[in-house]
Amino acid sequence: MINTQLAALLTSGSFIIIGLYAAIFLDNIIKKIIGLSFIEEGANLFLITLAYRADGIVPIFLSGMNPQWFAENSAYPLPQALVLTSIVIGASTLAVMLAIAMVLYKKHGSLSTDEILGDKNE
Repeated sequence: MINTQLAALLTSGSFIIIGLYAAIFLDNIIKKIIGLSFIEEGANLFLITLAYRADGIVPIFLSGMNPQWFAENSAYPLPQALVLTSIVIGASTLAVMLAIAMVLYKKHGSLSTDEILGDKNE
């Protein structure tokens, strides 16, 4: 039986690979933006997976706890903080990318990168 941490690592790798494929090979700008979001979420899942401990406790030090035991058994809080920061930054960059896509659509009448860049052979 596959354990949870390995499944999360495989899922994060799949997200990154799917996102790279979409960002590089697909023609539609919205699909490229979705691919970039997949890469971001794959990286976030990877960081959370690294911080995961099956026997870990929530990293909140309560009164009466032995500091040595707490340090040995708590989950790692730094990756969790990094992922929260990444989510906020990702949401704002996603909004900017979608706004730029709207401007490109208004200017060119299409979301195809070939048509926007003028690579279409007619």
